[in-house]
Amino acid sequence: MSASGELAAVLRAWRERLTPQMVGLPAGTSRRTSGLRREELAVLAGVSADYVVRLEQGRALAPSAQVCAALVRALQLGDAEQDHLFRLAGHATGGGRISRFVPASLRRLVERTSDRPMAAFDAMWDLLLWNPMWAALMGDPSRLREEDRNVLWLHFTRSADCSMHHPDSRDAFGVSMAADLRRSVGRYPDDPDLRKLVARLNEHSARFRGIWQRHEIAEHDTATKRLDHPVVGPLELDCDILSTERGDLRIVMYSAAPGSESDGRLALLATIGSQRMSVGP
Repeated sequence: MSASGELAAVLRAWRERLTPQMVGLPAGTSRRTSGLRREELAVLAGVSADYVVRLEQGRALAPSAQVCAALVRALQLGDAEQDHLFRLAGHATGGGRISRFVPASLRRLVERTSDRPMAAFDAMWDLLLWNPMWAALMGDPSRLREEDRNVLWLHFTRSADCSMHHPDSRDAFGVSMAADLRRSVGRYPDDPDLRKLVARLNEHSARFRGIWQRHEIAEHDTATKRLDHPVVGPLELDCDILSTERGDLRIVMYSAAPGSESDGRLALLATIGSQRMSVGP
């Protein structure tokens, strides 16, 4: 069986083994199958139902790494299944390629952390996974195109980013992120998505071009961020970044000092839910 045929077969099998109750959906009364419908999988993964149909019929091109990550989350795949999916889609690591593999244990950590904004990124700062609090603070990433769910792209090309970062830290953040991206270019010289991102940034952002030409290399580190949220107001949050040795993933979490005004505003944000606004870094 070809890779596309195998991919189509496993996607159907994985979808059909999930019940609506397992993913938090109502079962309904007129179901012809106990498994998820294609339309339901599409909603959970943030893709079109037509695309799911074409994938399951072997008619679609290999899904992108970000679509694979979304399917992994929606289908609740284990580590071996996730690895199989990425390989079938042509995203096997090695040879200077960035891993988009998020172990099931880390997925559970992100998804089950309900009181703090948390997200997982790959080595080029593509957003792979986030929890509802992240969407409430930064905006719902599912409203963005796949290729735009990248911290550097949003920071250097979205004017709305200014409202999320205090002016005195915005420039320093951009310099730090560009230096971190330069570090990843050295570690993953043959990754086509990374090369494409750098080219897009150079084309669309004069500010990025100026920073990129400095050839600075550094690892982006934890910091205190001052954010101006349009609903709950100003926040001063600690941004902690945990890096995994396997796969070079970055787990980012925001928190506030207990009892502080920002801590109270985070709690308020948790009750309000996700707001429709641009994603910030």
